[in-house]
Amino acid sequence: MTNDPRPLFARATEQAADLIASVRAEQLDGPTPCTEFDVRTLLSHLTGATHRVAVVAEGGDAVAVRPFAEGVPDDGWTAAYDEARTRAVKAWAGDDLLDAVVRLPFGEMPGRAALSAYVLETVTHTWDLSEALGHPRELDPELAEFALTVARRMLPDEERDENTPFATARPAPEGADAYGRLAAWLGREPLSRA
Repeated sequence: MTNDPRPLFARATEQAADLIASVRAEQLDGPTPCTEFDVRTLLSHLTGATHRVAVVAEGGDAVAVRPFAEGVPDDGWTAAYDEARTRAVKAWAGDDLLDAVVRLPFGEMPGRAALSAYVLETVTHTWDLSEALGHPRELDPELAEFALTVARRMLPDEERDENTPFATARPAPEGADAYGRLAAWLGREPLSRA
């Protein structure tokens, strides 16, 4: 696993941005594998969480930042996410942040661990969005492998409870790719296309 998650974070946000740009208005009310979110709410969360990780790097209070973007018009998600990701990538440019202890809503940790958690967040929700949209783009398997490594370390199945934002791990289907294994580890089910 890499010691510097910044290039992977930049790639993960670029991948998410590409997918967000493909969302059509009629898809915004559709379901996602993240069962509490429809597509619109998922876009709001991706954008808000990316603002939050920027605030962390800028020395602000992540707890004070709501992990949802509000007031974004339906045709404004591409621009809103691009603004958030550009800010976050720039905010994390300093090497000193990797070893600095930062405070997230779920605890204090070195910057490299915090940013790795946001790679996991971004990659997971990008898979959710891809599922919701019917897989319009091929996703980067290296990002999923990294996210799965982070998930296994930060979210051991035996330590999850009702406060954990991910369900209990389920077995991955035989032959599952990295995204399928990541989704299974996080308790996600692909959407039924019946």
